[in-house]
Amino acid sequence: MPAITLPDGSLRSFDHPVTVAEVAASIGAGLAKAALAGKVNDTLVDTSYVIEEDSKLAIVTAKDPEGLDIIRHSSAHLMAQAVQQLFPDVQVTIGPTIENGFYYDFASPRTFTPEDLEAIDARMQELIQRDLPVKRTTMPRDEAIQFFRKKGEEYKAQIIEAIPINQTLSLYQQGEFIDLCRGPHIPSTGKIPAVKVMKVAGAYWRGDSKNEMLQRIYGTAWASQKELKNYLTFLEEAEKRDHRKLGRHLDLFHFHEDAPGAVFWHPKGWQVFQQLINYMRGRQERAGYVEINTPDVMDRHLWETSGHWFNYRENMFTTTTEDERVFALKPMNCPGCMMMFAQGLKSYRDLPLRMAEFGKVHRYEPSGALHGLMRVRHFTQDDAHIFCTEDQMDEECKKVVKLVLDIYKDFGFHDVIIKLSTRPANRIGSDETWDKLEGALAGALDSLGMKYVLFPGEGAFYGPKLEFVLRDAIGRDWQCGTLQVDMNLPERFDLTYVAEDNSRKRPVMLHRALFGSLERFVGILVEHFEGKFPLWLAPVQAVVLNITDKQADFVKSVENQLRAAGIRAVSDLRNEKIGFKIREHTMQRVPYLLVVGDREVETQSVTVRTRTGQDLGNMSIADLDAKLQAEIKALRSIDLEV
Repeated sequence: MPAITLPDGSLRSFDHPVTVAEVAASIGAGLAKAALAGKVNDTLVDTSYVIEEDSKLAIVTAKDPEGLDIIRHSSAHLMAQAVQQLFPDVQVTIGPTIENGFYYDFASPRTFTPEDLEAIDARMQELIQRDLPVKRTTMPRDEAIQFFRKKGEEYKAQIIEAIPINQTLSLYQQGEFIDLCRGPHIPSTGKIPAVKVMKVAGAYWRGDSKNEMLQRIYGTAWASQKELKNYLTFLEEAEKRDHRKLGRHLDLFHFHEDAPGAVFWHPKGWQVFQQLINYMRGRQERAGYVEINTPDVMDRHLWETSGHWFNYRENMFTTTTEDERVFALKPMNCPGCMMMFAQGLKSYRDLPLRMAEFGKVHRYEPSGALHGLMRVRHFTQDDAHIFCTEDQMDEECKKVVKLVLDIYKDFGFHDVIIKLSTRPANRIGSDETWDKLEGALAGALDSLGMKYVLFPGEGAFYGPKLEFVLRDAIGRDWQCGTLQVDMNLPERFDLTYVAEDNSRKRPVMLHRALFGSLERFVGILVEHFEGKFPLWLAPVQAVVLNITDKQADFVKSVENQLRAAGIRAVSDLRNEKIGFKIREHTMQRVPYLLVVGDREVETQSVTVRTRTGQDLGNMSIADLDAKLQAEIKALRSIDLEV
């Protein structure tokens, strides 16, 4: 008879086979009520699972990550049941869990409306209140195919047909609804504490655009109503910060179907973009980088040498000339930089050689994956490639890590997660080389006392990499910078330098991007600051406003004085009430609003307001300029509330 070892090491013995639910009940009524599933010998099972021999057991509740995933998976089944109750002619397909929730794809003769979603949500709440038991049964594969076909569930039958023959499948039933599923599931529908239907979108059957279009209904589920409420509040905040909406509102950029995945930068947005380049250019110059520029279009053989042609071909834009030469728009800057290093003889005295490039790259992304500035086909990378000796490799890695973290602080990002991705299955180079490269990255982090998360098998095909993930003002994570160490591409391009003993040696190559995609980084900053850029980065830093036409000449004079001092100032001489103009420019997130009336003209001054509504009083133009210049220079004290 089974002896059950619990996570705290205690032992419970039973004189008969026992279910997970019975073990939970033997521990306490509270745990029995909270139990959603069990983990028997590290395998997740239903609470109805019978334990017949000595085993380790952990009771899974909503407090556990596995418990929340089970709640979400069970919520997908609950939604499918509600949909079929309300719309009996709808067929179900698949319904997996995703980050923060779940979805289910439906084949429906009708298009689901917002009112339909409300009805589905209401029916789900009813089914939760009914607390329907969830029962697991099994059925042979071929019998299951016939079972679902008789129910009119052709899509489910097709799914089962893809499963190898002679398999026994598990099905879960709640009320009249029955669905194919691996499980485990909650014991009853009443165990779902907080769920909400969110939205509907289109999705192709099995993700293939050649197949029919289905309707995908998304939902979210949480371990408590409080967590659900917090998540909905978070979504509202994220919606307010959506860079696509703010981009239109602040007149920063737009997209057009004639150039999918490419940005049309407006003057204000281009100003932000250029400020980022100028900032990075200054930081790189002080860190010992030289700036280069390489061609956008290069011959196929170069991409074959680099390995991109064989590992990245489906994402590359190509063209063939009349003489049948194949050229590719560069998806990466690396090969061009390799050619730059190969030009002329290099000595150990030239190393480390840090080459930076604001290179335009082009990558084919499926149209469905495009997302504003966050996912584009044409973008600029703040790339750099550092060529060094093996002895210099560790120190150069440390310098890059320190530089990237220091730069992120200038933008208000203090919470940075570092990921170390190691050798993938599809790679070039020997295991010995990969050992050295992975050791260099891990060693740099260890020597700096940096914590990191290991991602085995997620490195690039030519080398391991570090990824720097930023956490923004509302707690979202954005992967931005990367550092990769590479001894393979220098080998493939036959790069050498003259060593101190006059022998020829291979350099080590570090690939490094700190912003990553500048387009994406702008999008992140727009959402991080909610369009309220710090003064140094704001496209318009100050606007000068007149109260009546009598102050027009002085307003233009103030604008010209500030612009001569390097301040991005504009004037607003429209025949509108001053309150209207103040509100409008506040909504445009202009950091400083300078009001000019008759008294200001007489004293040759301005009344200064901030976009937060703070009245800083009257200032001379000289004092105002000194204040603005001091704030612009204080990069390292950026405040998210400015």
